[in-house]
Amino acid sequence: MKKEEKCPQCASVNIYQDGSLWICPECGYEWVPSTSNEADLSETAEDAVVKDANGNILSNGDSVVLIKDLKVKGSSGTLKSGTKVKGLRLVDEVADHNIAGKIDGHGSIYLKSEFVKKV
Repeated sequence: MKKEEKCPQCASVNIYQDGSLWICPECGYEWVPSTSNEADLSETAEDAVVKDANGNILSNGDSVVLIKDLKVKGSSGTLKSGTKVKGLRLVDEVADHNIAGKIDGHGSIYLKSEFVKKV
């Protein structure tokens, strides 16, 4: 949080961020801050690019292959290296996982892009 940010309605400095919204607990006002700062814009543009283990840019609908055996949380199974992931979707980070896709026999799964390579 930047020190100069205040609630636009009551000017309180006791604000917090919840996802993309900023919330003031004193007056209950919620807002999306404007990003007029060029540094903030470059950070969001950098974050929007998702790359695989080899540095190739991934996009929605791509197919990728796992480059490492991965344990599946909540299951006793393991996804083997070379397993194909179809219908890739770029998602906002969910527990450090930034892509989602479908694997035959397992269904939908969230993955980290650093463990896949583009086909």
